[in-house]
Amino acid sequence: MANDDTLRPDSQRRRLVIATSAAGGIAAAGTAVPFVASMMPSERAKAVGAPMTVDISKLPPGEMMTAPWRGQPVWILHRTPGMLAGLNKIEGDLLDPASERLQQPEYCRNGYRSRKPEYLVAVGICTHLGCVPTFRPDIAPSDLGPKWEGGYFCPCHGSTFDLAGRVYKGKPAPLNLVIPPYYFSGAGTVTVGLDEEKA
Repeated sequence: MANDDTLRPDSQRRRLVIATSAAGGIAAAGTAVPFVASMMPSERAKAVGAPMTVDISKLPPGEMMTAPWRGQPVWILHRTPGMLAGLNKIEGDLLDPASERLQQPEYCRNGYRSRKPEYLVAVGICTHLGCVPTFRPDIAPSDLGPKWEGGYFCPCHGSTFDLAGRVYKGKPAPLNLVIPPYYFSGAGTVTVGLDEEKA
């Protein structure tokens, strides 16, 4: 068989393939690093999901304030003794009065759905379709009936919640309002988004 120069390995071609492959690998790594870094959450995104501390020292009894957390309204209600007494009167009208369904941390599975009876901390979004209910602390208004002891009314589809965020029976909302993780971080502050044990 005759010697054919075209069948011999070309050392120059081999070096070219190795050099091209190495350059391609470096370029791929250079592209991958910024791409992977872009998938990491930004400082702004981290701040949106971060725990939030709210000053409640000037919140008078009977009043409610709203603070944004993770793009959702968080209600903080300073309940009066009368508001707390009204919670016991309506338990038979509620879908889940004992908070059996997991819409709150374990430390809030009580009749007040809170760490301290006088304060309710809840995500102010209806569990039906995500509307924001209105705060209706008035007792027995004509549009809500004689048994109304104050609470929250969802204007979108008529769901009603008591002053502990528990939903009434026969309403579109299937669950009580969500209670986020929180703890009292000082005499007049509450930190939302973190349990005390993890602080």
